[in-house]
Amino acid sequence: MINPTSRRLVPVVLSCAMLAGCAASGGASSPETSPDSYFARDLPGMPPGTGPMMSPVDNPILQARQLRNPPPTLVRRALLAQHERWLGTPYRLGGTSRGGIDCSALVQNVFADTFRLEMPRTTARQVHEGRRVSRDELRPGDLVFFRPPGAYRHVGIYVGDGRFLHASSSRGVKLSSLDNQYWRRYYWQSRRALDTRHLAQRLDSSVMASGEG
Repeated sequence: MINPTSRRLVPVVLSCAMLAGCAASGGASSPETSPDSYFARDLPGMPPGTGPMMSPVDNPILQARQLRNPPPTLVRRALLAQHERWLGTPYRLGGTSRGGIDCSALVQNVFADTFRLEMPRTTARQVHEGRRVSRDELRPGDLVFFRPPGAYRHVGIYVGDGRFLHASSSRGVKLSSLDNQYWRRYYWQSRRALDTRHLAQRLDSSVMASGEG
């Protein structure tokens, strides 16, 4: 038989236990932590540890792959990511780095980093890569060539929506419109070094190999 004193103590003990539980779950809990790999993602195309870090949800290529977008969309996303990487790099004839780069070296770097495809170093040799396509047939990843006044030819990479990525002699690495009066006047030809589907497959392999797949 429970004596009256013990019966009066039961509610007090239960109340203390409930208060202790709230304190343990609220005030004494440890802060939430993200997985170690969550913020350990480099921007696409950048050597590990050399660029700003981002979460997987910020990776445009990974997002595009998860949505099962068609090859042109995958290639376009990859090229736009390369534009962000090289944006602000000045033009320098013979240059091959972020300190300064010319148009054919930019093409060479982008294709090697993004698609694991080795391209010739000069515009004179790049213009013989793949097969010729008409301007109306352009797809992301195609090369566009121009013959402006002077001794040198110019090359860029088509990214879609009438725009191409290139190293401009006056503005450095940028996106330009094919419908711009200057580029429309000196447009020469376009070439497809590799079919868009194969470029996307190479992009998938490179992303997976870098741990972003």
